[in-house]
Amino acid sequence: MARLPLTAGDIVAATGGRLIHGDAAQPIGPVSIDSRTVAAGDLFIAIRGERFDGHAFVAEALDKGAAGAVVHERLRGPAPTTGTSILVRVDDTTRALQAMARHVRRRSGAKVAAITGSAGKTTTKEVAAEFLSSRYAVFRNTGNLNNHIGLPLSLLELRSRPEVAVVELAMNHPGEIRTLVGIAEPDVRVWTNVGDAHLGFFASSEDLADAKGEILENARPTDRLVANADDVRIRARVGAFAGQVVTFGTDDRADVRATGVRLRGLDGTSADVRTPAGDLHIETPLLGLGNLFNILAAAAVALQFDVPLEVIAQRASTLRPACHRGELLRLPGGITLVDDSYNSSPAALKRTLETVHAATGSARKVAVLGEMLELGAHARALHEECGGAAAEASLNLLIAVGGDPARALAEAAVRGGMPSEAVVHVATKEEAAEVALQRVRPGDLVLVKGSRGIGTDLVVARLAAEFA
Repeated sequence: MARLPLTAGDIVAATGGRLIHGDAAQPIGPVSIDSRTVAAGDLFIAIRGERFDGHAFVAEALDKGAAGAVVHERLRGPAPTTGTSILVRVDDTTRALQAMARHVRRRSGAKVAAITGSAGKTTTKEVAAEFLSSRYAVFRNTGNLNNHIGLPLSLLELRSRPEVAVVELAMNHPGEIRTLVGIAEPDVRVWTNVGDAHLGFFASSEDLADAKGEILENARPTDRLVANADDVRIRARVGAFAGQVVTFGTDDRADVRATGVRLRGLDGTSADVRTPAGDLHIETPLLGLGNLFNILAAAAVALQFDVPLEVIAQRASTLRPACHRGELLRLPGGITLVDDSYNSSPAALKRTLETVHAATGSARKVAVLGEMLELGAHARALHEECGGAAAEASLNLLIAVGGDPARALAEAAVRGGMPSEAVVHVATKEEAAEVALQRVRPGDLVLVKGSRGIGTDLVVARLAAEFA
């Protein structure tokens, strides 16, 4: 199918802007907000960010051959133009980007599944896309393109006319999910869980759940919600959804329900799953109960699109984690490394520690745990809980990385029974890497996990280089 065409006139109609230079019939290529990567024929949108104002780079974008630019109506002075380039003025360039994305989403004809939750969004998105791609042309957003800027940029890619788009919606403040739902207008909405990620931006877990609950708003009767039946905060809110609700989990009331769950340590997870379409058995190399829930959510999405059960089971058996999200690395030097360094939250960390605890076959168990950010006034107490969980995981060595919350985690691990000489607190990722290189040895199982801002992926890189 031919790529969805866009013209300058379409941009004006979608954004309510004014075409002040160029021809309304001018075709528009891909959309860019970064003048460094603009290519000939692109449309450059001048976004005002916290550190940079795209209006300072309009001339550069046009010099690179951009077909035109979208700028703020109140831009001081004349905006640069070249030859036949178009120039559209709008009230707000960020809202214009969002309006363009919604316009493309509607015209593309794609069905959209949108995923939110405190943890598991990316894995659920990737697994759902894997299941759906067995029958459909599928688009999925990449990287961190999941916020008020990234999601519109992702949806603009629907000009390629996929049959289904699977996207994730991120938030850390009230109102953000509402905005993203308004842009994506999803046919299927997925709410994975309410955890403690970003809790520092909210007065309570209930307030956080209310903000996540914006995924329920403005639904059409034909829309569907895939919701976690095991999460009490989600169960308390799904009654507000105007469409059809499909639940997943281990709860007896779940529509897609796992029974006979077996956590096999580093060998993955297995379960029998009952669904409205029949029963199946899942065996997956993805680690831990959290990933099983991600697979159940993805399976529930796939069933909304009539993906056969046998396809779901087969593809679940071949899944691989995304980079730094529970990757299992068996290093030539005899180290087994669980690289979960992409991000961390208290709930996710506890589940990962359970997986490490269940693992067998290693000489010792080591964890390098980075501070978990954005927890606000709850940080110390939540880190102490995780320190207790680390002690219960029978670790032989714990390296805690970061500020006072990480120190609290280390101290709690000692109070929980770990020998003081087996617990180390360091302030930086560089120090953590040095301690790990000194104390990790062949035969060890090493878990590395932390918030992205702490940079524990450096520890992974240094260990991989040392034991290659």
